[in-house]
Amino acid sequence: MRLLTLSAAAVACLVFAASATVQASAPASSAPAPGAHVDDFQLTDTSLMAHRLYYYRYAPAIVLMTRTEATPYSAAASAEIEKLAAAYKAKGVRFFMIDSTLGQSREAAAAQGAREHLTVPVLMDEQQLVGEGLGVKREGEVFVIDPHNWRVAYRGPVDDRFASGARTAAPPAHAYTADAIDAVLARKAPEVASAEMHAGKAIALPEEARAASFAKISYAQTVAPILQQKCATCHLQGGIGPFPMDSYETIKGFSPMIRETVRTQRMPPYFADPHIGVFKNDQGLTPQQTKTLVHWIEAGAPRGDGPDPLLVNKTRVASEWPESLGKPDVVVELPAYTVPAAGIVEYQFQRVDNPFKDNTWLRAISIRPGDRRALHHVVSNYVADPSLPAPKIPGGSVGSYTPGADAQVIADGAGAPVPGGGKLMFQMHYTTFGKETTDRTKVGFYTLKTEPKYIKRSAVIGDFALYIPAGEARHKEVAYMTFPADAYLYTLYPHSHYRGMHVELKARDAAGKDTMLLALPKYDFNWQRDYDPVQPILVKAGTKLIATWVYDNSEHNAANPDPKRNVTWGEQTPDEMMYFRVNYRWADETVDHVRGDLEAKLKASQLIGSLDANLDGVIEPEELKGPLSGLRARFAALDRDHSGGLDASELRGVNLFMLARSKQKAGDNPDL
Repeated sequence: MRLLTLSAAAVACLVFAASATVQASAPASSAPAPGAHVDDFQLTDTSLMAHRLYYYRYAPAIVLMTRTEATPYSAAASAEIEKLAAAYKAKGVRFFMIDSTLGQSREAAAAQGAREHLTVPVLMDEQQLVGEGLGVKREGEVFVIDPHNWRVAYRGPVDDRFASGARTAAPPAHAYTADAIDAVLARKAPEVASAEMHAGKAIALPEEARAASFAKISYAQTVAPILQQKCATCHLQGGIGPFPMDSYETIKGFSPMIRETVRTQRMPPYFADPHIGVFKNDQGLTPQQTKTLVHWIEAGAPRGDGPDPLLVNKTRVASEWPESLGKPDVVVELPAYTVPAAGIVEYQFQRVDNPFKDNTWLRAISIRPGDRRALHHVVSNYVADPSLPAPKIPGGSVGSYTPGADAQVIADGAGAPVPGGGKLMFQMHYTTFGKETTDRTKVGFYTLKTEPKYIKRSAVIGDFALYIPAGEARHKEVAYMTFPADAYLYTLYPHSHYRGMHVELKARDAAGKDTMLLALPKYDFNWQRDYDPVQPILVKAGTKLIATWVYDNSEHNAANPDPKRNVTWGEQTPDEMMYFRVNYRWADETVDHVRGDLEAKLKASQLIGSLDANLDGVIEPEELKGPLSGLRARFAALDRDHSGGLDASELRGVNLFMLARSKQKAGDNPDL
C-alpha cells in the first residue's frame, strides 16, 4: 500500500519484476486480433452508474484499459490513462477502465480508485463476459476502438515503457495508445495495431479453459428451464414479449438478439443493482444463468438431446390476470376512451362508482390496460361523498399502472384501505402512436376477508422545481423526506420520463449514516415497476429518505424528445418528473390506532426536502431554480430572521404555491 502513496514519477521508475514473473505462466488467450469487431455490452462503474458501449457511438474514439486493484503496475498505467483522458477530452474521446478480476469487490475497487484519485470510470466486469469477448490477458492492456465500425484499432500496452518489466521516467519512445487515437481521429489505420506485453499481472479468465465444453451445455436440461422461469412469463401468445418462446427453433433463430440483450442488461427487464437489497419480484438472471445463456449461444446454440421443454408454450396463452393472484374478487371496467392517432392528449379523469359499499381492505390490485401502446399510466384515489359522514378508515390510492408494471401486492399483515361508498377516481395518461385506438382498461381488486392489522400508506419524494438544462447529459437532482417516527418500508418505486437514466434511494439516519436501499444503474422508462423488499425495511425516527436522479437531456439520448429544450416538471412525457414513491406503515399504527398526526409531519417535510439540494435543512436562493426562480426576488421578505436561508417555518409562506403546483402536475395523488 505504501507504494501507492509515492509520486507518479517514483511509481514510473519502479521495476515490476514480480508482475513479469507471474506472466511467464499466464495462459495463452483467445484474444481477437486487431481489427476484430467489439460487441455491445453494458457494465456498471464503481459509482453505480451504468455505461453501455454503443451509447458512445458519437465519440470519435473509445479507449478501454484493463486494471486490477492495489498493484503498482495498474496504478501507474491508470495514471497514464488519466493523462491521456485529460489531453483528449476536448476532442471528445471517451476513456474507461475495466476490472475483470474474478471476485473483485466493487467497494474495494471504488476505495482504491479514490486513493488513486481516478476520474476515468472503472467498469466492473464481474461475470467476465466482456473480458472474455475482448480476450484480455493482463492488467494495463489497452484497446483503442473505432466507433465508426466498432473494431479494435489497437491493442497492447499504454506505451513501450509498459511493455516489459522495466520502467523509467523518460518519455516513451513509442506512444502506442496516443498514436492509435490520433490515427482513428484522422480515420486512418494506426502504424502499430498491436504491441507485445510482458509485464503486468495476469487476469485469469477460468471460463476460457472450459470454452470447448460450452457446446455440451444442455438445451433441454439447462437452457430451456432458465428461459421458462425468467422469460416465458412475458414471451407467450398474447403476452407483452415480441415473440413467444415456444420451441428450440424459435430460440435458435433469436439467439443473437438474446445474447445482445443479456450482455447489455436490457433483458430480462429487471434493473435493480444485485448488490443492493433483496426484493420479492426479482426477475433478473443470476450471474450463472447469464453466463450459461451467453456461453451456450456463443457455442452455436446447440440443440443436444432430450425433449423440448418450451413446446408446452405452444398452447399457453397469457392470462388476463396474474397467474399468482388468479381471478380478482371485483373487476371495474373503466369507461372506453378513443385515443387519436396523433397529438398530445390531456389527462383524462374517469370517475366511477365505488364498487365497495362497506369499508374494504385490499390485498392486491392489478390494472389491465386496454391498449398498452396508448396507455402510459394510471393513478387513482378514493373520493369521499361529502353528503356522508367522514369515513372511519383513511382513503387513498386504489392502484396504479405504468409501463411494464406488475400487479401491486400489499405486504403481509397490511391492507390498502377503501372506505365504503363515494367514488373512485382514475387519472389516465394516454400517448399517441400514429394509429387511432380505443382503450378499455380494467381494474381487478383482490380483497382481504378479514380486517388487517396494519395500514398501507404512500408518500412521494419529488422535486417540483425540477430544471434540466438543454443538452446536459448528466444532470443530477436530489430530494428527500424525513420520517418523524419509526416506519417499515414495503415498496420502493422510482418514476421519471424519457430523460431519466439513473436513480438511487438511500436512508440517512439521525446520526448521519447512509444505507443504500435501491439503485438502478440504468433506468428504463419502458419498464417501471415496484421493488418490494423481501423483508420490510425499518427506518428509524429522524431518518431522511434521499432520492437521487440523473437525467440525460443530451442529443445522445435516443429517446430524448427535444435536447435543445430546458426541461421542467410536467405531466406529459415530453416534460419530465423527479418522483420516488414509497409504500410504508408506521411502526405503532394499526387499524385501531390511526396516526394521522405522523402523516401530517411527514408531508410537511416533503416541501423542504423537495428544494433542499444540499440537504442542510434550509433553502438558499440558488436552490430556488427553474419554475421557482421567480421567488428569489421575494427571498429577503421570506427570510424573516435574515439568516440567508429559509427554514420550515419560513417556507409556510410558499406552501400554497407548492401545493397548487403539485396538485396540478401530479394529480394530487402520491401513487403514480
